[in-house]
Amino acid sequence: MKDIPPRYNPKDHEEPIYSKWENRGLFHQEADSSKDPFTIVIPPPNVTGILHMGHALNNTLQDILIRWKRMQGNASLWVPGTDHAGIATQNVVERSLREKGITRQQLGREKFIDEVWKWREKYGNTIIMQLKRLGASCDWERTRFTMDKGLSEAVLEAFVRLYDKGLIYRGNYIINWCPRCQTALSDEEAPHKDVEGKLYYILYPFAELRTTNDEQRTTNKGNQGIVVATTRPETMLGDVAVAVNPKDRRYKKLIGKKLILPIAGREIEIIADDFVDKKFGTGAVKVTPAHDPNDFETGKRHELKPILVMNSDGTMNHNAGKYEGMDRFKARKLIVAELEEKKLLVKIEKHEHAVGHCYRCHTVIEPYLSLQWFVKMKPLAGPAIEAVKSGKIKFYPKRWTKVYLNWMENIHDWCISRQIWWGHRLPVYYCKKCNAVVVAKIKPEKCASCGSDDVYQDEDVLDTWFSSWLWPFSTLGWPEKTKDLEYFYPTSILVTAPEILFFWVARMIMSGKEFMKEIPFSDVYIHGTVRDAVGKKMSKSLGNAIDPLEIIDEFGADALRFSMISITAAGQDVFLSKDKFEIGRNFANKLWNASRFVLSNMSTQEHKRTSAQVKDLSIADRWILSRLNRTIEAVTKALDNYKFNEAESILYDFIWHDFCDWYLEMVKSDITALSRQPLAPYPCGMRSAVSSRAILIHVLENSLKLLHPFMPFVTEAIWQNIEERESIMAAAWPKINKHYVDKKIEFDMGIAKDIIVNIRNIRADMNIPHSKKIKVNLAPLKSRIMPALLDSMGYIKNLAQLEELNIEKAGFKKPKSSLSAITENFNIFIPLEGMIDVEAEKARLAKKQDLLRQQLVFTDRKLKDKSFMGHAPENVIMAGQEKAEKLKEQIERLEETIRGL
Repeated sequence: MKDIPPRYNPKDHEEPIYSKWENRGLFHQEADSSKDPFTIVIPPPNVTGILHMGHALNNTLQDILIRWKRMQGNASLWVPGTDHAGIATQNVVERSLREKGITRQQLGREKFIDEVWKWREKYGNTIIMQLKRLGASCDWERTRFTMDKGLSEAVLEAFVRLYDKGLIYRGNYIINWCPRCQTALSDEEAPHKDVEGKLYYILYPFAELRTTNDEQRTTNKGNQGIVVATTRPETMLGDVAVAVNPKDRRYKKLIGKKLILPIAGREIEIIADDFVDKKFGTGAVKVTPAHDPNDFETGKRHELKPILVMNSDGTMNHNAGKYEGMDRFKARKLIVAELEEKKLLVKIEKHEHAVGHCYRCHTVIEPYLSLQWFVKMKPLAGPAIEAVKSGKIKFYPKRWTKVYLNWMENIHDWCISRQIWWGHRLPVYYCKKCNAVVVAKIKPEKCASCGSDDVYQDEDVLDTWFSSWLWPFSTLGWPEKTKDLEYFYPTSILVTAPEILFFWVARMIMSGKEFMKEIPFSDVYIHGTVRDAVGKKMSKSLGNAIDPLEIIDEFGADALRFSMISITAAGQDVFLSKDKFEIGRNFANKLWNASRFVLSNMSTQEHKRTSAQVKDLSIADRWILSRLNRTIEAVTKALDNYKFNEAESILYDFIWHDFCDWYLEMVKSDITALSRQPLAPYPCGMRSAVSSRAILIHVLENSLKLLHPFMPFVTEAIWQNIEERESIMAAAWPKINKHYVDKKIEFDMGIAKDIIVNIRNIRADMNIPHSKKIKVNLAPLKSRIMPALLDSMGYIKNLAQLEELNIEKAGFKKPKSSLSAITENFNIFIPLEGMIDVEAEKARLAKKQDLLRQQLVFTDRKLKDKSFMGHAPENVIMAGQEKAEKLKEQIERLEETIRGL
């Protein structure tokens, strides 16, 4: 065997190991008819992106699956790639140009696009390189980019097909508009933030109360009109009606009457509409179809003509009268002041509400009436709804099924045009002469209607999601009928975050059914959001983000991966702090040290030896084989059900406790003695050690295989130390051998372990050093445990450091000056005469008990604090409750010990 370093240092192993994997092409997968395919497409990160903890979690989960299925013998393909991120990338490049004093308008479209491609070539693979550091085993030979030639062809094909089918149209609708980026945004690109705003109560006077000189009345006393509440008074200049709920008794008699729109002086009507919330404000709302999505729908129902009062840059337009040219927020202040002057401002209240912001420049978005291109979604949603309702597509956790169906059944048309330059340009052409519209993948030489050659292309580009909704099949060659597409599609599972369920997952299901006539994947696993220790979502702006690369540098990639999964319950949010990564680092070190002991005591040929027959094995050998096979079964079942945290927990418990803490300690002395013996012939008394040595390497190898998907680097490093061999990636996933599963042996060994633990607890409570040999009297309470005790006496004496172990008859009385442990199956008595100063020990234990009681009082007080319980994250509360329970247990155990003394 090789000389194995005494300490595992991730930096010494990770880069060389990953390079070997890549150089040997171990991540690459071709279509193979002899195997079942298993395919995952990566949620493509933005080309502008850098690795954050959300990426780390998402890609670790995918890598676990792909490595596991690869070891199970599937043709496992993980398709990587990046998204061109239209708005984000354009902003980054524009910012870079501004530093040089250049605008994109000065460059012109063509030269600006050249600059973006140069930027992409220089920086676009940053996140790919970072994913490699995480250990992601993607098929990098297949890396795709949404602006690649093939994927661009797919976008054009999809657009033309949908247009020809009547599912793409152009129209004036309310969309999210960023005045700074000067483009439409999807809902996902305009996240809402809670802001402290104001609710303005404005009097709209009755038209019948106009004065004879046609001026508005300047009083709000008495029944002079209707008071309307709004958060955006600057849009009131575009009001075309005031709406009330038809069931609202306060306003029933006023429906149909006319009001005077303050400042503008126009007459508008009071209309009735069910959408009005009687409890909001005064129960009467302004209707501004050009600046509010709900009002737009109301306007359509009542055939009201919209009035746009803003320009695309957020300034007021000619319809705003004297406020024309002003910034919208400046106009708001002046309009409020004018209303106050005319005594039409009734009151102002503080009002917290959600306001959309541009996801890139953080400008407050404007609901804006604009001429855009849309996809009709309801016809596409039908088959995608059926795919989930029929069970062809399953969500994990299951609760997301209801969320998906609710959104799909209330779906709206999708605005797909963006007013930027970076992206897939719309394949739409216009004739300047006759205004004919042509949709085609290639620019027509002449207008089909009038024959003019003065044809130009639409300036807009497509929403970035329009390329990524084709991702599961465009990355495999669609619209061409490729061998890869035929073999690897549909893919197997999609692993993603909840925030893109609608904007990406749902759309992929729709596009798969539309263009491929098949679902794009059968399973969707939705993981939680990564948050900090107190439950806040991690972000750079809040200063609570943890950099995965810094964690990899300090703890290693395996530690990051293992630690994140260990605290990630299925579908639940992840509460993360830097100290959590010690879990993975400590586990890697534990595994390394145990493996080093095993391998340093093996001959070069030992790993080739098969384990002896069950009848020739010791109780410890049979126990660890039973536990191993039960672990294989449980881990495989957990992964089958995407219970990553459960699978890892089972592995942790088996490797750390069963294998390292118990089995290794049970056989260590015999193995060490055996390693000093010649290879053959073995002395007669060493036969059990020979079997144990074969079992040790067998269990170690299978443990490494089970752990490899979770901790790929340390398992590979140890695997290569066993001997020069093929990568562990190519090893077969362990299969359960039920011949070795033995519940009786596990029960018997449980008895022995329980005895050892109780003796160790008494030693610890009484400060008796582990090196000091003690005497123990053991009184079994049940006759059936006697055979187990007799078989395991040697292990009990050795691991509990006993000078003498006496097994007494049931009913044996407690010896004088002794401590005891009483369990369901036996009584343990440890004579203490001459070993300790009893009075001094009682005083020490009482002092320790007082300290624990103080801690318990502090913890209980915190848990009874209504403010803490009302605001603390669930995981923090649970940790406090667990701490309280442990403190109570410790106090009770000390109480029993003191009574015993």
